[in-house]
Amino acid sequence: MGKLRVHEFAKQHDIPSKDMINLLKKLNIPCNNHMSVIDEASIKKVEEHFHKLKHGEIEKSKDSKQKEQANKETKQNRNTKADKQKEGKVQPIQNKQQDKEETSSHKEAIANTKKKTKPNGKRFDDNKFSNQRDSNANTKGSNKTKEKQQKNDNKEPQKKQEAPKKVIYTGSLTVGGLAKQLGKETSEVIKKLMFVGIMATINQEIELEVIQLIAEEYGVEVEEKIEIDEDQFELFVDKDKEEDLQERPPTVTIMGHVDHGKTTLLDAIRDSKVTAGEAGGITQHIGAYQIVTNNKKITFLDTPGHAAFTSMRARGAKVTDIVILVVAADDGVMPQTIEAINHSKAAEVPIIVAVNKIDKPDANPDRVKQELTEHGLVPEEWGGETIFVPVSALKHEGLDDLLEMVLLVAEVQELKANPDRLAKGTIIESQLDKGRGAVATVLVQNGTLRVGDPIVAGNTYGKVRAMLNDRGKRIKEAGPSTPVEITGLSEVPQAGDPFIIYGEERKARMIGEKRAIKTRENQLNQTARVTLDELYKQIQEGEIKELNVIIKGDVQGSVEALQGSLEKIDIQGVRVKIIHKGVGAITETDVTLASASNAIVIGFNVRPEPQARSSAEREKVDIRLHRIIYNVIDEIEAALQGMLDPEYTEVVTGRAEIRQIFRASNIGIIAGSYVVEGKITRNGSARVIRDGIVVFEGSIESLKRFKDDVKEVAQGYECGITIEKFSDVKEGDVIESFVMEVVKK
Repeated sequence: MGKLRVHEFAKQHDIPSKDMINLLKKLNIPCNNHMSVIDEASIKKVEEHFHKLKHGEIEKSKDSKQKEQANKETKQNRNTKADKQKEGKVQPIQNKQQDKEETSSHKEAIANTKKKTKPNGKRFDDNKFSNQRDSNANTKGSNKTKEKQQKNDNKEPQKKQEAPKKVIYTGSLTVGGLAKQLGKETSEVIKKLMFVGIMATINQEIELEVIQLIAEEYGVEVEEKIEIDEDQFELFVDKDKEEDLQERPPTVTIMGHVDHGKTTLLDAIRDSKVTAGEAGGITQHIGAYQIVTNNKKITFLDTPGHAAFTSMRARGAKVTDIVILVVAADDGVMPQTIEAINHSKAAEVPIIVAVNKIDKPDANPDRVKQELTEHGLVPEEWGGETIFVPVSALKHEGLDDLLEMVLLVAEVQELKANPDRLAKGTIIESQLDKGRGAVATVLVQNGTLRVGDPIVAGNTYGKVRAMLNDRGKRIKEAGPSTPVEITGLSEVPQAGDPFIIYGEERKARMIGEKRAIKTRENQLNQTARVTLDELYKQIQEGEIKELNVIIKGDVQGSVEALQGSLEKIDIQGVRVKIIHKGVGAITETDVTLASASNAIVIGFNVRPEPQARSSAEREKVDIRLHRIIYNVIDEIEAALQGMLDPEYTEVVTGRAEIRQIFRASNIGIIAGSYVVEGKITRNGSARVIRDGIVVFEGSIESLKRFKDDVKEVAQGYECGITIEKFSDVKEGDVIESFVMEVVKK
């Protein structure tokens, strides 16, 4: 006999393949499945095993008919036997000793090697099940009881769960959630809370301090996992590997008081004339430029020096690495100088002081140093840490020293960035161009910005279509600390908004739209939310007059600065309400809104469209166009002062003493008086004073000198006076004449 597969060998012996596999494993013969091959030696080993059991099989065949009949009788009497089992009167089945031995031998050979399966007629150990059926019935009730006990025993260890080493939760956590994470019963946790004086239900949220207190009772640490929405990319802090970082150019902001020479100094540094193109010689919006000195690049941000542009200057300090504080040697420290110092210190940015206009005859650099010392900027030569560089922007003196100091401070700061990643940065300025659409000046702070990159800036999104450097040349990519002007955004972003580049345009669009929706919802919630304090305040403000204003400007930064200046105008009883602001020309929609809201339109460096101009003339909407912010503020202040209710003050024109009383039948009581001071006027008001007390206040009905009516009587003359609706005058009373005049504001 050669080799055979398991299923073939099982078929020869009329045994299921599964039983044959179990038997082979019982005899330590390797076998994986029914297709496994067994060699001749293994076959002989199995044959010998069956040979030992063969005599039992013969007796089985002789008595098979009797056993089948016994099985039928057992089925018929099953119900009767079950009743007898309950009463404990079950009669044992008498079996031959030989059958018992046969059953035990079969049990060792095959039965124990099987899993629980239904009896099969082909199985050679079928006699075992027929012989043991009644005995199993006898123990059926006791087995059920044992199974229940085993289930209860299995449940008990499951309740006793070990407490975890750490509990991690996000946002808030309920009592039930805490109990689940601790592996404890909710009632046990509630009991712990009651011990510390907190009554809580299973669904009640508990604070972090309480969670930590309960967790300490079980020796468990608590960790709060803060989830950050993907659309809040400005909150992400992703650190680059040290080996990926490279040195980047410093970003320098020039700050200082108005007319101290900031733009002129920047002109001298980059050899271009910007001041000539600025209205009134004042920088109206942030410009960003890059120069090269000593084979190293430096990026400059020119923030406006006027006090109205405080917010823009604050944004400039946030994106800068070094601040150059320009102070005129002939003027000293001014309010905007102090303001610039405070912004720089708040941003923790190093300051280099450039003492400008040293070429003037009345220049006094030592005075500047002394005044700045009072604000914490002590020169190095006086034992401080602040670098002072004397310069002359007009004569180009001291510029090389200033740039050398900038590079020195930058080298100490070790400014680095990773150019091999997607770009991140800040919007420096934005505007709406009629031909190019939304245009934004951006400063790349990390990574490299490329044409075609999907971008999200503030609440807007888009794709970088084109990039221009500070010289107006098209470029394809911009590295860290590089200012560029980009197009391709869906809307005009806010100056100071962060921007980030994504790998997919679809993702950028989704995040940009989500940010815009959130911003809109926040604005609606703010306007809809009313508290009792706000309600009372609104009731009080019912008497306050408002000047509705619509602002349109050339760039977003100028619009924001103008809005901040107008809202800060402090005139008692009147306030400015900005109902709309935007970037671009004045449109017909703006005029329609102004007409409906009874507002005026202020255009800053913009002009109205022809349709808007004709609509304004038709609707009689006032459009004011300006190019210098001083004029806007002055004009609005004058308008607000004109809107105030006139304020009157009392001006005493004269005093007359009553010397004699006359009575006339057709006139009444006439007070014969002598003017002792000023003059008495007929159209003025009068009060009667008796012993220093005002007894009546009204108006003069008639004023006569002898028999003639006169308009006024001067000092030193006598006259006759009648007081309207008052006749109780006495000799010695004083008549005081006065008028109410409007106070000029």
